[in-house]
Amino acid sequence: MTKTICLINGHPHADPGHYCHALADAYAAGAAEGGHTLSRFNLADLSLPYLRDPRDFVTPAPPEVRSIQEAVLFAEHFVIVYPLWLGTMPALVKGFFEHFARAEFAIEKSGKGWPRKMLKGRSARVIVTMGMPATAYRLMFGAHGVKGFESGILGIAGFDPIEDTLIGGVDGDAEGRRAWLSRVRDLGLRGE
Repeated sequence: MTKTICLINGHPHADPGHYCHALADAYAAGAAEGGHTLSRFNLADLSLPYLRDPRDFVTPAPPEVRSIQEAVLFAEHFVIVYPLWLGTMPALVKGFFEHFARAEFAIEKSGKGWPRKMLKGRSARVIVTMGMPATAYRLMFGAHGVKGFESGILGIAGFDPIEDTLIGGVDGDAEGRRAWLSRVRDLGLRGE
């Protein structure tokens, strides 16, 4: 069964030599081979200011973010690829999601005190690269940065289920990097 998919490459640097770019390419190639409809965005191409005033959250997102919002609304599955920096996502990724959530796009205030999930009905996959072994990040550090993103941003917006793929040791092993590219291509092929 084919899906509509929105893929975001969250690496902050546009140099195509970064591994996140190769992973996004592999996922996109697999999705194309699987017959899925894919929209793809690179956060490195955006020039977004940081939000500094809480009042900005009630105003619409900039046009370049609105086009991504539209793609997410159209999608059944959402995928984001980013590197682990200082235990969590790069600031550009967090800043993007602050813009993405503006004007109650992702979560809406409710009179009951708990926000209304505006993006229900969509699944998500988070693909994160890191220099340390992924098992160490999960066991020794609890993968708190990724878990916080999954529950505090994606989950509260309504994405369910949310799966993650943590890829460790990306700075060294060329054979391991090739194997992960193949696995991520398979994820794209299956629309997962």
